[in-house]
Amino acid sequence: MIYLKSFGLPSISMEESDEHLKCRVYPYGIFPFKELRTIEFSNITMFYGGNGSGKSTLLNLIAEKLNLPRETPFNSSDRFSEYVNKMCSYENSIDEDGHMIDIPKGSKIITSDDIFNHVIKLRYDNIKIDKKKEAAKNTFMDAKFGSVKFDSLDKYEALKLQNDTRQKTMTTFVRERGGSNIKMNSNGESALSYFDKQFQSGKLYLLDEPENSLSPMFQIRLIKLILECSYYCDCQFIIATHSPFLLSIDDAKIYDLDSIPVIVKKWFELENVKIYYEFFKDNEKLFK
Repeated sequence: MIYLKSFGLPSISMEESDEHLKCRVYPYGIFPFKELRTIEFSNITMFYGGNGSGKSTLLNLIAEKLNLPRETPFNSSDRFSEYVNKMCSYENSIDEDGHMIDIPKGSKIITSDDIFNHVIKLRYDNIKIDKKKEAAKNTFMDAKFGSVKFDSLDKYEALKLQNDTRQKTMTTFVRERGGSNIKMNSNGESALSYFDKQFQSGKLYLLDEPENSLSPMFQIRLIKLILECSYYCDCQFIIATHSPFLLSIDDAKIYDLDSIPVIVKKWFELENVKIYYEFFKDNEKLFK
C-alpha cells in the first residue's frame, strides 16, 4: 500500500529567494546541489548513502512535514520547521475512486536512538525491580523472625505482615512485592522484538538505520518482518540504511544519495555493496 506518493524538495533558486532562510540554516543547501527535487515512493523505498549523505535528514524532513510522532527528539530548531513549511511539499496517493488516501493515524518515524533507549529502559526497569526485591527480602526476614506483641491497634499491620511471612516462602513473598524481572535478551533480540511490537497494519513507517544493533541473521529476520507487513498488512516503509541486506529487498526503490544527481539504482549497483562483493571475492578461497 502506498500512502505517501511523492515528496518535493526546493531548487537552489527557491532556497536563495528566501532571505530569511538564506543564513545557512540546517538543512539549507544540502539537497539542491544533489539535484534532488522530487522523490517518488513505492511500497518500500530506501535512502542509501555514506555518513553525511543526508539519509537521516530526508527522513526528518518528511516526518516534520507530515507531522509524524517520534519518541526521540532530534537536533532541530524553529528554523528547521520554517524551512520544511516553506520549501517542502508532498502528495498523497489517490484511490480507485479518485479520492486522496490520507496518511494513516499511528504512522511514525522510528530511529536507532529509539532502539537504544528501549534497551536501556529495560535494563533500568530491571534495576528498579532488583531494588524492590531486595527491600522485600529484608522486610520478609525482619517480619518472620521478629517479635510482634499485639497490645494496640497500631501493631495490627505489623502482626498481619508477620502472619503473611509465616504462611509463604521468601521466594513467593519477594515475587509478590518486588515483581519479576523483565527477560533480558541480546540487544539484537530486543531490537527485533521492539520492531515487532511497533509495526501495526495499515501504517506508514519511516525507519532510520534500523539495522543498528542487528547481526546479519537478525537483519534477515527484520527483512522478513518488513516484507510481511508490506505485503499482507498494507504498510508502507521509507528506510534510511547502508545495510546490504536491507538494500537487497526485492522491488525496493533505492535512491543513491552519494550520486550527483541523485538517481534510483539497483542494490548491486551501489558502491558500498560492491566493496563487500570485492572483499568476499578476494577471500573466496577461504570459504571453500
